[in-house]
Amino acid sequence: MTAENAVTAGELLAEDEIALLRRALLEWCGPARCSDQLAVGMGFTDARDLVDQCLAFRGALASDEPISPVEWARVLLAVEIVFASDLVGSGVEWPTTTGLDDESTITTLRVIQRKLARTIRPYYGKTPNGH
Repeated sequence: MTAENAVTAGELLAEDEIALLRRALLEWCGPARCSDQLAVGMGFTDARDLVDQCLAFRGALASDEPISPVEWARVLLAVEIVFASDLVGSGVEWPTTTGLDDESTITTLRVIQRKLARTIRPYYGKTPNGH
């Protein structure tokens, strides 16, 4: 997962923020339900690639491997959708499936968004597909 301008999670985020990202990414392995079309819009090849990449991102976050800006954009978008969407993500079941309450999750997510803003700035309003 190395690329130009890659940075580790430890350089950008606190431990609880990394833990939230890792837990949220796991939701794509169930109960979240992503279509291929949405996965492509999020910058992945298809829904299977989304799951595979989320597992890889979880590993990179855990081992503090460098993550490229486009990958950070995919991580953040995947987390935002899986947390908030009841149609494709965990939505109203978030507290049940993760053990995390909505209020603390959104507070932590806002902190993460602010901390990642400079890193992911090139992908605002774009599909983070790296092309």
